[in-house]
Amino acid sequence: QVQLVESGGGLVQVGGSLRLSCTASGRSTSTYHMGWFRQAPGEEREFVATISGSGTNTYYDDTVIGRFTISRDNAKNTVYLQMNSLKPEDTAVYFCAAGPVMVMVARRYDYWGQGIQVTVSS
Repeated sequence: QVQLVESGGGLVQVGGSLRLSCTASGRSTSTYHMGWFRQAPGEEREFVATISGSGTNTYYDDTVIGRFTISRDNAKNTVYLQMNSLKPEDTAVYFCAAGPVMVMVARRYDYWGQGIQVTVSS
């Protein structure tokens, strides 16, 4: 069993930056691929970024390419999402997830954090 806890969210102005962290406990996540998803009010949960277990491979949604960076520190059991040049449309609850496959599909991830709010004000 893996427990995931997100941190680092909050309120930021347009063009600002935030770094989200997702720390795992229960067992090592180094064998899991990790993903970040987000969900705005009234919207479906959508893919943001994913990273392989080793950290070698990453993949991003087109809307965040060049602005967001996913990384991981397996020694700390932590995954990060550095978010730069934030836009109002980035406002959402952000979730991290762990799973056996590196995919963009939420249902393929086995473990989820509780989510953290990111609000970008204009």
